[in-house]
Order: sequence, then structure tokens, then C-alpha cells
Amino acid sequence: MALAARDIRIEAPIPGKSLIGIEVPNRQIATVSFRDVVESSPDNQGHLLQVPLGKDVNGKVITADLTKMPHLLIAGSTGSGKSVAINGIITSILLNAKPSQVKLMLIDPKKVELGVYNGIPHLLSPVVSEPKKAARALQKVVTEMENRYELFAKYGQRKISTYNEFAVKNNQENEVKLQPMPYIVVVVDELADLMMTVSNDVEAAIIRLAQMGRAAGIHMILATQRPSVDVITGLIKANVPSRMAFAVSSGIDSRTIIDTNGAEKLLGRGDMLFLPIDSNTPIRIQGAFIPDKDVSKVVDFVTQQASAEYDEAMMVTDEEVKEEEQENSDDDLFNDALDFVVEQQKASTSLLQRHFRIGYNRAARLIDDLEQRGYVGPQDGSRPRQVYKQKTNQ
Repeated sequence: MALAARDIRIEAPIPGKSLIGIEVPNRQIATVSFRDVVESSPDNQGHLLQVPLGKDVNGKVITADLTKMPHLLIAGSTGSGKSVAINGIITSILLNAKPSQVKLMLIDPKKVELGVYNGIPHLLSPVVSEPKKAARALQKVVTEMENRYELFAKYGQRKISTYNEFAVKNNQENEVKLQPMPYIVVVVDELADLMMTVSNDVEAAIIRLAQMGRAAGIHMILATQRPSVDVITGLIKANVPSRMAFAVSSGIDSRTIIDTNGAEKLLGRGDMLFLPIDSNTPIRIQGAFIPDKDVSKVVDFVTQQASAEYDEAMMVTDEEVKEEEQENSDDDLFNDALDFVVEQQKASTSLLQRHFRIGYNRAARLIDDLEQRGYVGPQDGSRPRQVYKQKTNQ
């Protein structure tokens, strides 16, 4: 009470000491500049995916290596600093690595956060913003992972680093050349949008990548502003061990992200609790701030060095999405039911029963098929389900 502080956080005990810590935040939040942490961070020669996050309470620069994470979950309320943190991580990778060493797959359902990176040579495909294309893009990354494991098995290697060393040695000694593999970093800037529309496909792909991606050199960064259990499911949490919690509204949200209270006491504007894979207690960090104009300057510099060369196998075309949409359901009425709910812009089992004069079971199966394919939303109490496909104006 006497301190008159906004929010205090108690750490009991302080790791490695027989003391209890009471964190009292400063009245004004100090800005930690991205340039400052980049220049102060230790030399990361050979660590292509080591990125500076910010400074801890003692002013020490905290860095994280994506190859050790191996996947990162970022969550926090609107305006808490998630997108700035993602920009900092991507910009660090652009400064550290050549396009032949690290490739990026950027998925941005919000359409405004990651569009600035379109055209950089590190991209596997243009920034993906449509949910259906995003699900397909993730499946293509899963296919790439499986192809890499087949190559590892063929040449007796266990992970990407040893395979690349083997490829360099082989190319010096043999005429048959092997192509070294780049690391792939998949960034999803709003997981909640994807989980609302194409949850089954997205969750399955994320879990496959999380379980097996590390050895193949594939790492994920998943961000959401809605840290609820229907977005961050138990399976996703179990397979994404490193977490970054920004300011949230309640202790329940904090526990969903980092399994402990504390994030509800954060101040916003880059104040975060970082829980790495090798730690049981989160580290409080003031995240590095990088303005949009600096991101644009880095992107301009990188694109001047080389233009984007997209991988045809990783690009999702409109034709592919249409083909998937036109796949027939087991039920002959599926296409008619789809046209009807799009026309009505609402969907429910009883609506299909009355219109098509069919039984409850068949109508319920049709609704389940529509939801599974991402045309309608999940059940919301007694209200009709939301329809995601819009009417086309004739």
C-alpha cells in the first residue's frame, strides 16, 4: 500500500536464492530499443536462429535460440506487444541469415501485420492471409518435413545440422551433388482466426510439425490475442514448450499460456513473461521495440540484395483451394446444403431439416461436414451458426 504501485508481482522464492522477491514496476515504462539489444547481444556466429528478445529486470539482454525452443507460443491481449515481438524476431533472422540458410512461411489472417515482408528473398511463398490457403500451406510444410525425413533415412543422418555437414563433405568428394537444407520458420500471427474457420486441418498440421519438426529444421511461432482453451488446445500446449505471455486481462488467461499466474500483473507495451523450454519459472522481460519504419528499412535493404524466388511446391493457388471445395461429400445433398446456407447466411440442423425435408441425423451430419470444411462456425448456444462463406452478388 505504501509503495502506491500499480501492480506488484511476488516471486517466491527467487531461483537460486533463499529470498522472496517483490517486483515493483517503475511508474514509467522504459523503452528498450531493438538496435540496443542487437548490438549488446553476444556474437551469434553459427547460430542463425538466435534472436534477442529484450532486457530482464537487471538490464541484461535476453536472447533465445529457435533451434532449442524449438517452437514458441506468443499470447496476450490487444496492444500488449505481440506483433512488435514477432517483427523483432523476423527482423533478427533477416539480419543474421542468408535466404539459402533460413526460409520463412508467414501466415497472417489479419492481412495487415506481416504484409510488409512480401517480396523478401527469404519467403517460401507470398504472405498467406486466407484461412483455407493457410491450412493448405501448413499441410505443404508437413509434406516438406516428411520429404526431409526420407532424405535423412536415405543418407543415414538424424537431423538437419548433420545432414548439411554431410552434404558439404559429399559435394567436395563426389560428382552427385546434394543440396544443403535451409531452416524453415513458420509464423502464424493470429491463431484464433484459423482455429475458428479451419480448426481441424490447422490443429492436425500444427501438432505434426510440433512433434517432428525440430530435427527437420522446421520451427513454429504461433501468436494469438485470445488465449482461451479452444484456441490454445491441450494438444497444442503439450507440443509447443516455449511460451511468451504479454499482458492479459485475467489469471485464467495467464494460466492458459504459462501454467501460472503473473501475466495479468504485466504493464503492457512489451512487458512479458518468457517461459523457455529449459526453465520452470518465467523470466520477466521488457521486449525490444522496433518501429514500423525500421522494419520497412530492413525489408527494403534485404530486397535490394535479392528479389523473392518463391518455391512453386509451397505456394497455394486459388485452383487448389477450389478443387478442395469441389470435393464431393458422402451426402448427395452437400452442395445444395452449402448453397442454401450461403444464401441464408445462417445455418442450423432444424433449418436444413425443414428446407430439404430430411431427418435429424442426416441434417446434423451435413452441418458437421460444413463445419469440418470451414464453411460454417461452431455451435453457439441456441443461436444459428455463423456462415463464413459470403454470398456472391449476381
